[in-house]
Amino acid sequence: MTKPRQTGSLSDMTESSIITLADGALYALQNTYELNGWISSHPRSARGYTVSSCYLLKQDDGAVLLDTGYAAHESAILAQLDELLDPQLPLHLFPLRINEFMSVCNAMPIAERFNVVACYAPIPDIACWLDFNWDGRDGDIAEPLSVETAVLDPKGVLQVGNSGVRPLEAFSAPIRLINTSWIYDGATRTLFTSDMFTHIWHDNPEGPWILTAAEDTTNVDQVRSFLLNTRYWWLEGAAIDPLRCEVADVFERYDIETIAPGYGCILQGRDLVERQFSVLDDALRSLDKSQSASQYVPRGMER
Repeated sequence: MTKPRQTGSLSDMTESSIITLADGALYALQNTYELNGWISSHPRSARGYTVSSCYLLKQDDGAVLLDTGYAAHESAILAQLDELLDPQLPLHLFPLRINEFMSVCNAMPIAERFNVVACYAPIPDIACWLDFNWDGRDGDIAEPLSVETAVLDPKGVLQVGNSGVRPLEAFSAPIRLINTSWIYDGATRTLFTSDMFTHIWHDNPEGPWILTAAEDTTNVDQVRSFLLNTRYWWLEGAAIDPLRCEVADVFERYDIETIAPGYGCILQGRDLVERQFSVLDDALRSLDKSQSASQYVPRGMER
């Protein structure tokens, strides 16, 4: 059951809230921002509002935070974590895209305030990717704050806490432009999809930011256009069938009840999950080189 809780606002144009996806186990830390043509997560023509979501997975003996949010939302995210975490609870960070601001911006401020024991990464020295905005702001820190690296297991298995009762499966996103991980949480049957399934936004900042099948109006043309007008512009005219097979394998391998993207509406319910995967597959099929020709895309062109 979802329970929105207001935790304050950053400005007249943004709001912050915590969405309870599984009580005591899974929370979405959401922060609203305006779509005004300058946000790379959405097409230039998009207007309205969306949310960026960081996800906190909790057990009694530890927690994992997926992504750390934009720097503009630092104070809100720290307040959200204050509400949900004991400062001494061991916390692992997991930026799903280590070279993306939304994933890494607040890693060091979070590590300063909470008991961050390590940061999961596919590379051996995550600190090099996190310290770009760290300046020892209090003025009394002799050495730069450092975060240990937890290099991902080759099989992609990690744990929430130390008891071993809540494994997560991490794997490379089947469609990606940059290094991107998807994660499946079997305990809540949630698939965390980073920058995929991010195509639903609203005209007002209140959302709602949970979507069910009864409310869904997503169509193939909408998803196709969203992909081409964001970071997936390169799909048109490519060999898409191998990508479609990888996406289908994720759907068939996991029992998914919720799709939790990094931006926009959380997609809840098995019927909606099936429909969203089907619409994505149809959109991808339409972009295959057998259906669409590749073309030069000048700056500002929308498709």
